[in-house]
Amino acid sequence: MRFVRTVALALLASLSFAAQARMVQRPVEWTLDGTHFKSVLVYDDASHAKRPGLVMVPNWYGLNDTAIQKAQMIAGKDYVVLLTDMYGENVRPEPGHADQAKAATTPLYTDRALMRRRINEALTQLKAQAANVPIDTAKLAAIGFCFGGTAVLDLARSSADVAAVVSFHGGLTTDDPALAKHIKARVLVMNGADDKGTMPDADKFMDEMRASPVDWQFVVLGNAVHCFTETEQNSPGCKYDARAAARSYRLMHEWLRAAFAGTP
Repeated sequence: MRFVRTVALALLASLSFAAQARMVQRPVEWTLDGTHFKSVLVYDDASHAKRPGLVMVPNWYGLNDTAIQKAQMIAGKDYVVLLTDMYGENVRPEPGHADQAKAATTPLYTDRALMRRRINEALTQLKAQAANVPIDTAKLAAIGFCFGGTAVLDLARSSADVAAVVSFHGGLTTDDPALAKHIKARVLVMNGADDKGTMPDADKFMDEMRASPVDWQFVVLGNAVHCFTETEQNSPGCKYDARAAARSYRLMHEWLRAAFAGTP
């Protein structure tokens, strides 16, 4: 009877611990070039086991509740995610206000060196969190959506020491195609076949990547337009597609696992 009581108490204790486990949202702040940034670190604290760290750049609306929910979904029990503020704390476009989002992204599209400095600082800040959260600093990558896809591709072009970058319906342009020669990360890019905003640049992007020394894949998802992972989008040219989203997330996980393992 004593054994049964001991086992029952142990089970209750484990259930209590599981109930206390939660998806943590921790603010991460820094200043660069006189601009103060407020990002969010997301991870499941159910385990103290180290796991890969991801820099995640959301779409051009930046940090908001939808972006945080997406970061939580991606993080799960598999990753620590730094949802990255690319604009500065005083720039927060309202969802649905494309004019505000365009105004926020224009300075970074105009000055790609600035974009690269900011995304590299985000990577530096992610690494710094390893002192307090369970990040395996030997397994780092970056993922981005729409504008965020452009940002993580620029991280790769800057020769950042990450295992992989993954771009979802991201912009493909660059200010300097020669930078591709310095890429170290494995590059996975996924765009909708009917994305009229990004696909016109596909050939130039592939020419750029052919000059790079790394493993790269450009995946075209049939019947999908721009924004296919963005659940809140439902306009003709920018529309959520559950099937394309599920496929792209599966490809992301496979790509990251292989990159972290060092396998083809």
